[in-house]
Amino acid sequence: MNKAETAALTQSAQAEETESMRGFLAIWTGQAVSVFGSELVQFAVIWHLTVQSRSAIVLTLATLTQMLPRTVLGPFIGAWIDRWNRRYAMQIADALTASVTMALAILFYLGLAEIWHIYVLLFAAALGQTMHTCAFTASTTLMVRTDRLTRVGGLNQVLEGITRILAPPAGALLIELLPIQTILIIDVATALVAAIPLFFVDVPQPAQGTTGEPASLWQDVKGSLDYVWAWRGLAIVTGISTTVNFLLVPAFSLLSLVVLERFGGGARQLGWMEGAFGIGILTGGAILGVGGGLKRRIDTVIAGTGLLGLMMVLVGAVPANGILVAIGAMFLAGIGLSVGNGGGQALLQMLIAPDMQGRVFATLAALRTLMTPLGLAVAGPFADRFGAQSWMLGAGLGITIMVTTVRFIPEVASIEAHARSPEA
Repeated sequence: MNKAETAALTQSAQAEETESMRGFLAIWTGQAVSVFGSELVQFAVIWHLTVQSRSAIVLTLATLTQMLPRTVLGPFIGAWIDRWNRRYAMQIADALTASVTMALAILFYLGLAEIWHIYVLLFAAALGQTMHTCAFTASTTLMVRTDRLTRVGGLNQVLEGITRILAPPAGALLIELLPIQTILIIDVATALVAAIPLFFVDVPQPAQGTTGEPASLWQDVKGSLDYVWAWRGLAIVTGISTTVNFLLVPAFSLLSLVVLERFGGGARQLGWMEGAFGIGILTGGAILGVGGGLKRRIDTVIAGTGLLGLMMVLVGAVPANGILVAIGAMFLAGIGLSVGNGGGQALLQMLIAPDMQGRVFATLAALRTLMTPLGLAVAGPFADRFGAQSWMLGAGLGITIMVTTVRFIPEVASIEAHARSPEA
């Protein structure tokens, strides 16, 4: 092959890569708008439930309704997505969210809406989000070069930070200005925004047959667990991830008690701490998006999660007059969580075979989500007996010790030897 032919092939490959990246960014932008709209509307809906019912049972059932699609149906959704067209799956997810939300808006307008109708919306929205997120995450590795996946993880963390900071106050403002049915239309509109790029962007499909074709979805789900379990390094990373979730979610659920009991603060101080955490997530995402993290993604994950653990220790150990130190620690904890999550997502996208990603990602998400009620069940009695700050301190120590020692496990240290090439 002469130089002219080589140059032409290189130019063609670069053009295809640029076009693929543009398509990815178009879908990502639509998804970002939809996520923000959904979080804003979800805040308004939950507040409506709170005011109308004033019942902890009603709110608990609402939370469980949102968790069911991810924990129970998620692995099967992932297996289905691996078998089917991922662009169609995302379009169906957006259509499901928009149609159910529109139906509920009409019921509110007619004065016929009941609590169980809201449960249906929350379930359908969570189902649609699970479908869309799973399909888009699995498609990302086929649209973005592996050496850019960490930056994409940074973009996702920036989106989470912006959503955490802006969606609740925006939702609160809209509740004061608009009826609930008008607010619901926002979710319909943002779902349509997410759907539009999917009519114009080609979403590549993974090559089938490298992992075999099981006879049923259940075998697909079992295959995803076998896939992770057989790969010792990946199994260890997964175990640590689920354990971090077990420790972390209750710690931040108990943050209001830490502020009240430890620092003698109120709603304003709690708002400062949560705001600092959200700004930290945004900052960490920006750091990843610009810098791309450390050369080895596993080191990015360890560094970010280690910073998170250390800052949780600081929040749990700081004296009662150290509220400003705790606020600063929450900011750094947000950076650590953002860097660890963004790097971890890029690591998994780089390691897992493309035709397995739907089912594996969904199964891992289900395991992490399952840790939430288990962690809360343990943390509640523990905090009542020893204090909420004790759980924060213990959780931080546990996370720090895990990520400090895992780097010395050979199967984890060499896990990126199985990665695809950067050009893939």
